[in-house]
Amino acid sequence: MTGILDPDTYVRGVPYEQLALLRERAAVNWVEEPDGPGFWAVLRHAEVRHVLRTPQVYSSHLGATQIRDPATEQDLRYVRRMMLNTDPPDHSRLRGLLTKAFTPKAVAAISERVSRWAGELVAAVADRGECDFAKDVAADLPLLTLAEVFGVPAGDRGLMFDWSNRVIGYQDPEYAVSASVRGPEVSDLARAALALRPEPGPDGTMPDPRTRAGMPDLYAYAHSLGELKRREPGEDVMSNLMRSPVSIEEFENLFWLFSVAGNETLRNGLPGGMLALLTHPEQYRRLLADRSLVDSAVEEMLRWWTPVMHFRRTAASDTELAGVRISRGDKVVVFFSAANRDPRVFDSPDIFDVTRSPNEHLTFGYGPHFCLGAHLARVQMRAMFTAVLDQLGQVELAGDPVRLRSTFQNGLKSLPIRWPPPRESRSGARESR
Repeated sequence: MTGILDPDTYVRGVPYEQLALLRERAAVNWVEEPDGPGFWAVLRHAEVRHVLRTPQVYSSHLGATQIRDPATEQDLRYVRRMMLNTDPPDHSRLRGLLTKAFTPKAVAAISERVSRWAGELVAAVADRGECDFAKDVAADLPLLTLAEVFGVPAGDRGLMFDWSNRVIGYQDPEYAVSASVRGPEVSDLARAALALRPEPGPDGTMPDPRTRAGMPDLYAYAHSLGELKRREPGEDVMSNLMRSPVSIEEFENLFWLFSVAGNETLRNGLPGGMLALLTHPEQYRRLLADRSLVDSAVEEMLRWWTPVMHFRRTAASDTELAGVRISRGDKVVVFFSAANRDPRVFDSPDIFDVTRSPNEHLTFGYGPHFCLGAHLARVQMRAMFTAVLDQLGQVELAGDPVRLRSTFQNGLKSLPIRWPPPRESRSGARESR
């Protein structure tokens, strides 16, 4: 069953049938790794929730949260500094500071701007009758939102695009060397960081992005930005955070987390949700006719597409899960893609239904590590699909989607779509469809 670890598998699609076979065989299955010790795959909804809500047994800190082990002890110490790879009480302290930084005023301001940005992004392509939804529309909304959260100059937001490509796309030759931003168009902070951007080695590969040496430009930018926010705070969320007892090093790691995870997850969730609608045209028509279904449709997109497919924990002690003995130090990997289609929780789980309710998907995780950006992600998805429905009307595929080569992120690099262009009346005024 090692096909679930082959990145080439995911270029064709998530292996739901294989995951379902494993899930029905047992809640917890042993999976061999080609270049590792193997791990316990947790595939059912109830057991995934149990693992995620029990950090004292299933640790994010011991071995970090990716299946593959960091190459060296030094690399492991480095990734353990990130909030994603911490356990309580350290995790609780950082999360509490971030929660306080997302003040109601700050969140309200971001939400208002998100709706406007979504409308503008869709309006920019509306007259064309076709576009690449993944590249021309979906990619920019999370970047605009994150730039607002951090108070990053608008011209620098493309850096976050490149950084997330490099980290999430390390298994994809195209994304791994992403370098779309050039010096003249960015701030002085960004130009200084770009001077440190690593180059591909003789074999064409980039340094491991999970090491500090693999992302020197990101860390240089984050360091300078953190110092700036502390010295000259604004009204953005990160300025609020820097008024708290947060070190520059902690800020750097939080910046990494938001810039990469906060960008890439939604950047793939938006085209993934669109593809779900396009491959279920009767559901698209239903949503087009009834905007009150947008909220439930967004939740179903999140369940159906599931951008982050798995996360790892490490057993902190000998334990038992679903009758399986797990030894201290074993890798335990929860598969959201399998849990979100568990028939024990979801009726007809392989059917995409924009009216599904309840919808207890685990796309944003569960327990102490429940995604801090879940609210903003939902705001962005609702805004984007409302804009698409209002401005483009009925949309259809205009070519084959191109999937990301990744065992971790369920991604789309390209999603060509088309729609009837707006008609003009005899007076030359645009008519809505």
